[in-house]
Amino acid sequence: MKRVAKILPVGSWAVELAADVFCADYEGRHRRRMVLPLQSGEKVLLELEHARLLQAGEGLCLEDGRIIKVEALPEELMEVRAQNPLHLVQLAWHLGNRHLPAAIEPERILIRYDHVIADMVKGLGGHIHRVQAAFDPESGAYAAREHGHTHHDHDHHDHAHEHTHEHEHRHSHSHGHVEHHHGGHSHSHG
Repeated sequence: MKRVAKILPVGSWAVELAADVFCADYEGRHRRRMVLPLQSGEKVLLELEHARLLQAGEGLCLEDGRIIKVEALPEELMEVRAQNPLHLVQLAWHLGNRHLPAAIEPERILIRYDHVIADMVKGLGGHIHRVQAAFDPESGAYAAREHGHTHHDHDHHDHAHEHTHEHEHRHSHSHGHVEHHHGGHSHSHG
């Protein structure tokens, strides 16, 4: 079984050179290690250091030099529309606050269908439509940064985690200290 040697960014390769196609929905394209079934029936192995979304238009370059085009399978999504551009930004903020994968376009935001979120958007004055569309959500700042500096970022994240743990420990200790002397601090009532 051939392996994927590298992933070519959207627009960095000639799509007409694709030797085969890998087509899947959002779940099927968000992977770290997986056997990918191609349109021709062939299977290739994807092995990445971190899970990531294979975006429509990317090229999977195999060990033998062939390029496999990634395509997004249409799926049932929820289209969020707003009253004006500022309102769309506000809705995007509320959706982002819930850490939902979202594809942001000039006139609309696409997310996966969720009746709780649909009710929230309606409550905020937004409009919801069920649509069938390809889902290529924003990858996020952290994912984008990891591409070029994988090892550095990994070390950095470990260090940040240790720091956070120490900080929480100190914070919980000082918090208990404040509660213990609560009556003596007049500023705590202001």
